Amino acid sequence: MDTATAPVGSEAQLRYLDADYQIVRAGSFVRCAVTGQPIPLDELKYWSVKRQEAYVDAAASLKREIECAG
Repeated sequence: MDTATAPVGSEAQLRYLDADYQIVRAGSFVRCAVTGQPIPLDELKYWSVKRQEAYVDAAASLKREIECAG
């Protein structure tokens, strides 16, 4: 991993809810389930309640939806 993109702090564990999330284990970021890219919690906008996964952006979310539908 490039140190310029390396997350600062520890990885959080979240429980993804409708329109919100609950912190299970404190940390400063989560990882995108599709790309593995760290997502700072203050930038987290996309996740799946059903799969309990976070996504870095809408494109990653759509990619996972397509993978799971097929």
